[in-house]
Amino acid sequence: MTKIPHPLVAIVPVVVLIGFLSLTISLFGSDALSGGSQIALLMGMAVCVCLSMAVYRVPWNTFEKQIKATLGEVSITLLILLCVGMLAGSWIISGIVPTLIYYGVQIMSPHFFLVSSCIICAIVSLLSGSSWTTIATIGVALLGIGHALGVSEAWTAGAIISGAYFGDKMSPLSDTTILASSATGTDLFAHIRYMMYTTVPTFFITILIFLFAGWGNGKGAELQVGEYTEGLSRTFNISLWTLLVPLLTSILIARRVPSLIVLFLSSLMAGIVALILQPHILCEITGDDISSTTTLIRGLAITYYGSTAIDTGSASLNELISTRGMAGMLNTVWLILCAMCFGAAMVASRMIDSITGVILRFVRNRVSLVSSTVGTGIFLNITTGDQFISIVLTADIYKDVYGREGYESRLLSRTTEDAATVTSVLIPWNTCGMTQSTVLGVPTFTYLPYCFFNLLSPLMSILVAAIGWKIRQTLPEDNRHADEREEYKTE
Repeated sequence: MTKIPHPLVAIVPVVVLIGFLSLTISLFGSDALSGGSQIALLMGMAVCVCLSMAVYRVPWNTFEKQIKATLGEVSITLLILLCVGMLAGSWIISGIVPTLIYYGVQIMSPHFFLVSSCIICAIVSLLSGSSWTTIATIGVALLGIGHALGVSEAWTAGAIISGAYFGDKMSPLSDTTILASSATGTDLFAHIRYMMYTTVPTFFITILIFLFAGWGNGKGAELQVGEYTEGLSRTFNISLWTLLVPLLTSILIARRVPSLIVLFLSSLMAGIVALILQPHILCEITGDDISSTTTLIRGLAITYYGSTAIDTGSASLNELISTRGMAGMLNTVWLILCAMCFGAAMVASRMIDSITGVILRFVRNRVSLVSSTVGTGIFLNITTGDQFISIVLTADIYKDVYGREGYESRLLSRTTEDAATVTSVLIPWNTCGMTQSTVLGVPTFTYLPYCFFNLLSPLMSILVAAIGWKIRQTLPEDNRHADEREEYKTE
């Protein structure tokens, strides 16, 4: 059996990874996910393999077997990601998302501007699965409205980010949600349902804060809202009939149909709606003026697999309804493959075991386990500068620990999201923090105190763990840690 490396050796690949990621972020900024981060992961993997083979004589076939096994575990996840791209494109082109935006923006009023902004961003992000797109489009428009209403840009940015990350976290279309569930071996919809125990109370508290904070806002113009509603009604056939697709999708989810099947069937239903209600959009996608059967099928196929750009007469709205289809998921797929290879190398070399052993020395009960997971997720967000990598590494470090302690994988997946996903935007040098501060034109440390959802989520995760609400443990209460601590001791 492979010898467990000393912790000082085991940490070397992680330090190398952090170094390369820091260099990548400094060179590429928000484009780091387009290839730079993947190279950093492979370099970290290379260091791990070289150290293990040279110092501990671990044979190459050990790494090869682990990589094959690890990639096999995420194969369904990669299919889900492709279906997510397919679904995201079809839901927009069919008019489902535009209809919800159309009615959503009209609920705003000056006194309830902050809470309305938070809820609207939550809805859009929930449907699109992307906090980045939500913030870069409707978030920018809401920030402009906030200026007109005399609302502090820090408060407005906090409301926008809080809502966008709630929707991103709870959406089955979100790549971070899919990644957290797959990296921990948890069913996607089981993961989402379990997150509700921490996420819904946190969002409710956030809503109350913004509700009271915005009560004193005066009246102002709502020109941006008018621009959105006019652009959407001019471009799409806005119809409540489109909402049958989300309704049927919700029924499938409630009946616990496998996520891959749900996403695929929902995409097909949205495609049918697009053929019936938005044939002119499909023609615009293909560039043809004649609405023939061939043209409509081509337009729908492009919607599923490729990028689309529809002209609404509004630049910000054009960005919001642009889609990338399955092709838009390829960077995420690429990142997952490289991250899983790095994780497989750390597992095969038992370096993960060494790092876990150090962590276990501080774990005494359920609260300390969850707290250390939260702390690790935040620490990795700070050190690696990327939420995807933080999610994968946190899952890799704690997956076996939760199993040995008798806790369900969904507790780990939820805790990982409560820490890694939502705090990434609060760190200036993280890809999320850099992107959102640039898009909104508000420095990270300026909006940070007002991102209540992001700040409260890790604390709520620890609080729920302390209460023990809906947390089951299969092992008896005994000295479970003693054997593990002894096993991980190094000479």
